[in-house]
Amino acid sequence: MSFLGLSSNKKTSKKPGSTSALQKQYLLKEYANQTLGSGNLRLAVHLPEGEDLDEWLAVNTVDFFNQINMLYGTITEFCTPQDCPVMSAGPKYEYHWKDDDQFKKPARVSAPIYVDHLMSWVQSQLDNEAIFPSKIGVEFPPHFKTVINDIFRRLFRVYAHIYATHFSAIVSLGEEAHLNTSFKHFILFVKEFNLIDQKELAPLADLIESLLAQSKN
Repeated sequence: MSFLGLSSNKKTSKKPGSTSALQKQYLLKEYANQTLGSGNLRLAVHLPEGEDLDEWLAVNTVDFFNQINMLYGTITEFCTPQDCPVMSAGPKYEYHWKDDDQFKKPARVSAPIYVDHLMSWVQSQLDNEAIFPSKIGVEFPPHFKTVINDIFRRLFRVYAHIYATHFSAIVSLGEEAHLNTSFKHFILFVKEFNLIDQKELAPLADLIESLLAQSKN
């Protein structure tokens, strides 16, 4: 399954296992939407009082996956194997794909191929009931936070590639405000729950510093 562009098959929420499970996920999503609507992104990332941390991480992981998938979908015509023969975030940062399945060793692939593998891999994690249980009362696995960290680390690379390589295209499409708000929300969430090592954020360090400073005002 390809996740390039705005595929109608892309993940929009965890599969509901019961009405109560669906209601729980819906209420958390509604809470997130309401706090986002207030314009206070720092408030929007906070764990709601009395809620389960793993459930909050899961709901937001799905949301960020959808956001990044849609943002990347707006620039696919500019991100081709010819224009982007390697997945990178500027000349100093290059990403090779490894998934312990088809690619057991890191492989140098074009950016669109890398992103396609990445989105398919994230989708497979979201669809895995052993990692993202959809039935109410089923606990998340002990290694859940590790999986979340890995998902966010890899999703960050799509933001980094867009900013480093395709920001002019984003501006020409009038999408820069959407991109900046999405990335600011993403980074505040990452910082709130310590999801990505600082060294992994280095390609966009200056931008992150600027966005975090703005969020304090």
